[in-house]
Amino acid sequence: MAFFTVNLGFLVTVFLSATFSRAHPGLGFGWGGGSGTGGHGQFGGGAVGLFPQFYQFSCPQVNDIVMSVLEKAIARDPRMAASLLRLHFHDCFVQGCDASVLLDDSATIVSEKKSGPNLNSLRGFEVIDEIKAKLEEQCPQTVSCADIVALAARGSTVLSGGPSWELPLGRRDSKTASLTGSNTNIPPPNSTLQNLITMFNRQGLDEVDLVALSGGHTIGVARCVTFKQRLYNQNGNNQPDETLEKTYYLGLKSICPKSGGDNNISPLDFSSPARFDNTYFKLLIWGRGLLNSDEVLLTGNVGKTMELVKIYAEDGDLFFKQFAKSMIKMGNISPLTGFNGEIRNNCRRVN
Repeated sequence: MAFFTVNLGFLVTVFLSATFSRAHPGLGFGWGGGSGTGGHGQFGGGAVGLFPQFYQFSCPQVNDIVMSVLEKAIARDPRMAASLLRLHFHDCFVQGCDASVLLDDSATIVSEKKSGPNLNSLRGFEVIDEIKAKLEEQCPQTVSCADIVALAARGSTVLSGGPSWELPLGRRDSKTASLTGSNTNIPPPNSTLQNLITMFNRQGLDEVDLVALSGGHTIGVARCVTFKQRLYNQNGNNQPDETLEKTYYLGLKSICPKSGGDNNISPLDFSSPARFDNTYFKLLIWGRGLLNSDEVLLTGNVGKTMELVKIYAEDGDLFFKQFAKSMIKMGNISPLTGFNGEIRNNCRRVN
């Protein structure tokens, strides 16, 4: 009987902690709490008010529902895994991980979907809609769209053969979007290394996070328009990027002509485009990184990023561990918690 009493007491404590944390964002009951831009650790961690067990009582089947939708979506379209991973990144870098990227135009919203980095490029909205609809059936007005995006990014990584991580949850959804922020805060594909470092630092992410998170390009594709400059006019002299390996360069030219073909696509990691592994880093060393923002991690004259590329190329396990840590840290960028924001009924519009 004593054993039962102790365990019941523990459950009540956890339940009250979860309830209290929802209502009071300044008081974190997270495992490995930290600041809005990211307390984190190898096995978990969260911003104040976020913790992995957030839906333990209110919607315990949340991850099962997310994964069931993802499995079908990625089976239909293997590119979808990379698209959902990218969606989380483009969300978090604009006013925090708050699902602002999902909002459509309305009388009060100018959608981030129209920004330069997102227009005709960002995908996966229908998959998020499907997950949300299924969760609303099972746990009405409980799971935020911001948490769905974070869970979908983790699930997509796992289903592609990558690492999992203990994901802090409890984000709430924004009532605003920022087209300007989307145009200015997301690093462009032709970024210099210093520009990448600056933009990541602005989000509370360092060079280790930059290199590890760039490794997400081990899956997915990019449009010709994002790497055309490297093929034909890298430095304004009508010459290609001299860091491109010649055979790879010639192959890219056949996909991406000098004029037209902007929406033609090429894999970011041509050797295993649907498998999450460390081949991306090996390709950088061989001069076969697709985007300028990929290759400069090695060639950009910053010893730390160059060294990390070489380390991750040699040690896939270390890359997986750091990718997981950096994804937790990115997912902790300025979340809305407590009474801030809302739980949207429809991820495309405010309530």
